[in-house]
Amino acid sequence: MNLDHVPQRETGMTAYEMMLSESQERMLLVAEKGREQEVFDVFTKWGLDASIVGTVIAEPRLRVLHRGELEADIPNQSLTDDAPRYCRPVGTWKAPVPLDPPAEVLEELKKPRDYTADLKKLLTSSNICGKRWVYEQYDSMVQTNTVEGPGGEAGVMRIKGTNRGLAMALDSNSRWCYLDPKQGAKLAVAEAARKVACTGATPVAATNCLNFGNPEKPEIMAQLSEAIDGIAEACRALGTPITGGNVSLYNETKGEGIYPTPVIGVVGILEDVTKAVPADLQRVGDDVLLLIFQANHDEPSHASSLLQQFGSSEFAGTILGTMWGVPPGLSLKDEANLHRCLAELADSRLLHSARDVSDGGVFLSVAEAGFLKNIGFEGSNSSTPDPASGDYAKVIWGDLTSTVVVSCAPENTSAVLQVASKHGATGLYPVGKTVSDVFRVGSQIDTTIADLKQSWSQSLESTLHDNSANEVFA
Repeated sequence: MNLDHVPQRETGMTAYEMMLSESQERMLLVAEKGREQEVFDVFTKWGLDASIVGTVIAEPRLRVLHRGELEADIPNQSLTDDAPRYCRPVGTWKAPVPLDPPAEVLEELKKPRDYTADLKKLLTSSNICGKRWVYEQYDSMVQTNTVEGPGGEAGVMRIKGTNRGLAMALDSNSRWCYLDPKQGAKLAVAEAARKVACTGATPVAATNCLNFGNPEKPEIMAQLSEAIDGIAEACRALGTPITGGNVSLYNETKGEGIYPTPVIGVVGILEDVTKAVPADLQRVGDDVLLLIFQANHDEPSHASSLLQQFGSSEFAGTILGTMWGVPPGLSLKDEANLHRCLAELADSRLLHSARDVSDGGVFLSVAEAGFLKNIGFEGSNSSTPDPASGDYAKVIWGDLTSTVVVSCAPENTSAVLQVASKHGATGLYPVGKTVSDVFRVGSQIDTTIADLKQSWSQSLESTLHDNSANEVFA
């Protein structure tokens, strides 16, 4: 490598500075000799700079030249297999929460509830509320390649000059990772991939940002180690190898570490971008269906009760103000089957929309799907327990895995159910129809889509405004 040819931001940089500085937005490519101009032409097309800085040689060594001097001559193995490794002590992590809910929570769940009020409060949760106030401050339509913009399940970009598209999504759930770092990380990979699959794309690769506390503490190192194991297991099962990533460690306040928060990004490929499925309801009169792919969980320890899993839900944290239990179970085999099912449904143009069911449960996901075009929903609670039994909240507000809610023309419902059954769906439920104005589920939830949207869309901005007004500066 000849550093004389490396583009530099400042004059007089040393070889040491150029080789070890963490430059942003720079990529190193290896191209076939004789085709350099083709590479330069691509860079020129997009208004970017490129230069030849070195040559691949037959020897397993890295040589660095600068101003006619040999600055470094290093065996490749010294930079790879022989590189030093941290050997941090790995302890154990057990979340300091009970497996079963406190007695007062059980009593609360048995009381009559205003489920409309619960839905509105969930929609204002910081994990669920609309984020438009943030993402609309940035241009999401650069070079007119955007097919599905922010606010849905996954962004979809067309690849100009082809029929193909790319779908991208990010996901993380720190509550689940706090309760069980390995299971929580697996669930994050699965949900990010599921959001991509909802568009009809096939998930093909992943990246990550690992946010943890102080790894010098053995219990925090255990969180990090277990999360990495979970990510690896899920990525292997779903065919999404990690292509890169970064870490953010030592995140503490007064010695207390943050919840372990591995953020997973997944990208998928759509062979025909015109078949991309939106996340939002598209028209009145469609059937709304629930497709569930949950057979046998991979982890025997997560064959837990519905009530124990409910303790990790957004409802438990936001409405009940507490947390207990374990994250939801997950079958990676079923998850992969769901992805294949969604790809076939999209390719056959059978769906008008598809949305992941996760935080907040089924009917909250349906409500979110109606906000963009102000489309309501008329549902039935005939397949849910009697509200007086205490199980109603767990069923309709429980955070689910490997589950999607889709809409389609009534004449396509039987075909959608047939495809889902072929791919191994364990539950297929027509849950209602799209309508104008109202949002109604049996006799338990009765409001309008406009009322729900107002709670959801204004929460983030009003919260940030209130907090800003209360700041005191010295």
